[in-house]
Amino acid sequence: MEKTFENRTAFITGGSRGIGKGIARRFAEEGAKVAVIDINEEALQEVESEFKEEGFDIYCKTANVVDFEQVEKAAQEVHEQFGSLDILVNNAGVIRDNMLFKMTESDWDTVMDVHLKGSFNAARACQKYMVEQKYGRIINISSTSALGNRGQANYATAKAGLQGFTKTLAIELGKYNITANAVAPGFIETEMTQQTAARIGISFEDLVKASVEKIPVGRSGKPEDIANAVAFYADERSSFVNGQVIYVAGGPKD
Repeated sequence: MEKTFENRTAFITGGSRGIGKGIARRFAEEGAKVAVIDINEEALQEVESEFKEEGFDIYCKTANVVDFEQVEKAAQEVHEQFGSLDILVNNAGVIRDNMLFKMTESDWDTVMDVHLKGSFNAARACQKYMVEQKYGRIINISSTSALGNRGQANYATAKAGLQGFTKTLAIELGKYNITANAVAPGFIETEMTQQTAARIGISFEDLVKASVEKIPVGRSGKPEDIANAVAFYADERSSFVNGQVIYVAGGPKD
């Protein structure tokens, strides 16, 4: 049986853990060659070993998305190694949550840099290969926090910014057969949401329970839920879906 992403290369930023790793796995299982960049060297080595043991084609490199030269070099190496660069998933992210009066300039700058400059750098590095081959899929990971969330002035602003970035890329790159879309996760069980529980001083189990009570489908999200939405956007058959934001949150978001 033909696999959906056979002969395609997917480039995922921040792909060593959580949602990013779930996305990388989905692409690998569907036949894609997978490239992952991350600053977490240890987690990167683990994902590389794990994927190679399962027979997947994977490229891993320690790189910081905030540094354009590092991202550009990785994109070049991926294109040389795999022969194409077809799908970009801008997933790299950090949180520096705090109420506005406690939030530092560093908290603000770090979150803006990783989410916004990082996505800009990766899109800029990858789009030239997509334009040359007249094919590409760019998927940015936003968040329901883009609609506003207490203690996340920085993160909410960055995630909302990614939606504007997505829509602009869709307009600029559409004529090259490149689509740009965004997935906005709700509550997903990851290392990042574990950090949130620690920050607010409750157990992760209690955070999950409290979150599920507000979710219409009655369960929390898993990385695979986001990977499913990303795979939809990345599919060749989704070529008329462009500049959209899909909220994957177990219920409607305004």
